[in-house]
Amino acid sequence: MVRHAIIAGGAGFLGSHLVARLLSEGYHVVCVDDLSTGSEENIFEHLENPNFEFVEHDIATPISVECDKIYNLACPASPKQYMTNPIKTFKTSIFGTINLLDLAHQQKCKMLQVSTSEVYGDPTVHPQPETYLGNVNTTGPRACYDEGKRAAEAVCFDYQRQLGVDVRVVRVFNTYGPKMDPDDGRVVSNFITQAFKGEDITVYGDGSQTRSFCYVDDLIEGFCRTMARETQFAGPINLGNPEEYSVKDLAHKVLSIVHSSSQLVYKQLPQDDPKRRRPDITKAQDILDWSPKVSVDDGLARTVDWFRDTRKN
Repeated sequence: MVRHAIIAGGAGFLGSHLVARLLSEGYHVVCVDDLSTGSEENIFEHLENPNFEFVEHDIATPISVECDKIYNLACPASPKQYMTNPIKTFKTSIFGTINLLDLAHQQKCKMLQVSTSEVYGDPTVHPQPETYLGNVNTTGPRACYDEGKRAAEAVCFDYQRQLGVDVRVVRVFNTYGPKMDPDDGRVVSNFITQAFKGEDITVYGDGSQTRSFCYVDDLIEGFCRTMARETQFAGPINLGNPEEYSVKDLAHKVLSIVHSSSQLVYKQLPQDDPKRRRPDITKAQDILDWSPKVSVDDGLARTVDWFRDTRKN
């Protein structure tokens, strides 16, 4: 019997990797994306696959699709993208999530809500466990995403408690890999693109702020393990790589791999930019038996190779 999955945001960076994974496992996959930040190039290889459907649609408007599993990855994920149209970001996070929860309730199927480490804001607890309630500026320029995702989590658990919807919430920490949008403004794609062009590497602040970088294959494995569990678990779960690097260290790693002579230049740190970011993944290890396998050095090398090949085509 063929299993049916809907992936909202399936033409985006993470979504397109999830599409490929589920198709390889024999799913019939419906990719729903309004292409505001996703790209048909990310799913082009699947368009002739009879088990793949692409539906151009904004999930802020209800959708009806037959499915066994729902994966909600639909939302701009980089500050450059989500601050361009903050009202749309809010609508996608909140209305889109509610529409998919309604669909999950109607179809009596599981749903994965892909949340974000941004719900922790600029954390005062380090590393960040799921029990930490966060330090978020509710009125700042990043609130459209931070608070939109927090509200989406809240309504997920309301649907779980009140209507019995089987929804699982994962909080994604910085993820990178092939198919990243070179112009999305994220630190990994920025550094690689600038290094290849021989441009100055833009570092915001003094570069001492830290991030934890998870390779995309590891994250997708975490998604699949989360949905494969027969029983629900309480609360959200962190998915990320607990190795912590300063932004400056990451820049030097990229320069070394690309063999670039670009120089680092420093600019003012954006408002509400987190100073430290590192997941506590104890819960994922205990419940999912999941830990990232790909080292940052290996993952960056694979990502740089993809950027290099893309530039040639």
